[in-house]
Amino acid sequence: MSCATDVAMSKTIIVCGHGPGISAAVARKFGAAGFAVALVARSADKLEAAVAALRSAGVRAAAFAADLGEPQAVAAMVGKVRQDLGPITVLHWNAYVAAAGDLATAAPEDVRRSLDVGVTGLIAAVQAALPDLRSQKDAAVLITGGGLAFYDPAVDAMATQWNAMGLAVTKAAQHKLTGLLSARLCGDGIYVGEVVVTGLVKGTAFDSGNATLEPAAIADRFFEIYSARAPVSAVFP
Repeated sequence: MSCATDVAMSKTIIVCGHGPGISAAVARKFGAAGFAVALVARSADKLEAAVAALRSAGVRAAAFAADLGEPQAVAAMVGKVRQDLGPITVLHWNAYVAAAGDLATAAPEDVRRSLDVGVTGLIAAVQAALPDLRSQKDAAVLITGGGLAFYDPAVDAMATQWNAMGLAVTKAAQHKLTGLLSARLCGDGIYVGEVVVTGLVKGTAFDSGNATLEPAAIADRFFEIYSARAPVSAVFP
């Protein structure tokens, strides 16, 4: 299903869970297309360095430090972005925590933390941004998915071997949430889509020197699905 509409620029994108990989490339891609860019993560110092790099490239950008696993903090952050940069057109959710790696021994609090950052925080952000998203014909929610979400014995064995079981559960829930949000918000003209990354991305915490996927190529894919307003789920590569 395509939630089609025209795409306009000179808007604001919130990049949640900013880091040196996919999210940084998405910020650069949308910034180059004329978007003001709000970078969100827990570390204010790292955000400021990233904002400085964007500004040096002519992008209007600002940093917003927030705990993306705390719904109240997420809602406050969205309000601050709106106040400082203007109405929100695109929400990009890239946030995750590598907690609860072994579900046979993980503390329940670690499982909850993974779901709070990957799912609950995303819902809080969408709800807080809805007044803006509903008012703009080119609005979108873009989500960084992961291949660990897939229901497949080989994938489950990989998640177990990598000590990433909590992340796999969270990505599976996030994958379902993407479809639900798409079905719920398409009637409001809001496109919801994910890029499901099925390999290791260069420059990220999972890159031990053997990653093959370029963050810029993934950002290009995000911009492609945003511009086309389809599909709801795109697998990369």
